[in-house]
Amino acid sequence: MVMAPLVMDASTVGPGTFLGWGAVTVSLGNFIVIVTMVVLFVAALLVPFLPDRHRR
Repeated sequence: MVMAPLVMDASTVGPGTFLGWGAVTVSLGNFIVIVTMVVLFVAALLVPFLPDRHRR
């Protein structure tokens, strides 16, 4: 039984996609992670202050 390697050869990976704004350059993958973290942070700040719908 032959098992596939778990690590991909670096030479098979193509160039990444980068986004640039002036002097700031960030990869698309990192940008998605940053946006997700900001959205979760804002949600964590706002959720405790939402009105309770079940309380009368």
